Amino acid sequence: MNGNPLRPASRSPRITGIAVALAAALGLGTLTACGSDERSTAGDGKLDVVASFYPMEFLVRQIGGDHVHVTGLTKPGQEPHDLELKPRQVASLEKADAIVYLKGLQPAVDEAIEQSGAKNVADAASLTHLETHGDEVDGHEHGDHGDHDEHGGHGHEGAADPHIWLDPVKYAEVAQGVNRTLAKAAPDHREIFQKNTDILVGRLKELNTKFADGLRNRASDTFITTHAAFGYLAERYGLTEEAVSGVDPEAEPSAARIKDLHKLAKDHHVNTVFFETIASPATAKTIAGDLNLRTDVLDPLEGITDHSKGHDYFEVMESNLTALRKALGAK
Repeated sequence: MNGNPLRPASRSPRITGIAVALAAALGLGTLTACGSDERSTAGDGKLDVVASFYPMEFLVRQIGGDHVHVTGLTKPGQEPHDLELKPRQVASLEKADAIVYLKGLQPAVDEAIEQSGAKNVADAASLTHLETHGDEVDGHEHGDHGDHDEHGGHGHEGAADPHIWLDPVKYAEVAQGVNRTLAKAAPDHREIFQKNTDILVGRLKELNTKFADGLRNRASDTFITTHAAFGYLAERYGLTEEAVSGVDPEAEPSAARIKDLHKLAKDHHVNTVFFETIASPATAKTIAGDLNLRTDVLDPLEGITDHSKGHDYFEVMESNLTALRKALGAK
């Protein structure tokens, strides 16, 4: 066993070993564990970074590479908007070398970060321009659906839409800001962080081109989804998102909304109702049955699970493009 220069000289190795064993038996862990399997061990030179949910975690891993340990606060398959932090997660924020999150998406995270006193914090919402989207983005709001919002502005009429990562251009802007925060926290790795960021931004530019080209020749501009998460994506590529019942992907739509959807499906040649992987497809299937439409997955990429159509951000986004091309009759 290597010696610890911070250990008092009078402490017996045998006593220390007993203490460690006892702590393990009681489930207390050691000071270097910090409540996470991925937290850095002392002296490995890696940056300890806490990321609030998958899109932020993906950026940190891509930019930081082998020079970071990343702890994600939101588990795969967990609904990020409803996240409640455990004490060990709050403690991880206080001890982190850097934090990457998106203010306004997860109220519990916002509050914990504000109280953590952390110095190196990247708020994705401040790294690009946020916009307001309702249930659709063609300039006509469905105001009667806004009151579903319980998460501090998640697609709510009059509040900023947080789903910036679904627009590759905005996501690239956020990546640049995350790079600056990581470089500030670990200046010795500034050059490698910048190199990794340049590669990532290049890939996002290619993805933007794929979407623009892939959706250019289409029969329809309108798509229906159970989750009002695709406002930025729709605006970027000249599409119209129609949400079944606002921000809650499992909420039951009103009779008036069903009537509206029936008309727009007919008028805009809509053939698909999209649902997401981490929510029940029941509402989408019911609506699709009523309107004689098919269903498919359009993933808001709030987390990657075994049911995701891809293993990472880029693979799932390309699956989304394939689904949109089919639904919109793109050639």
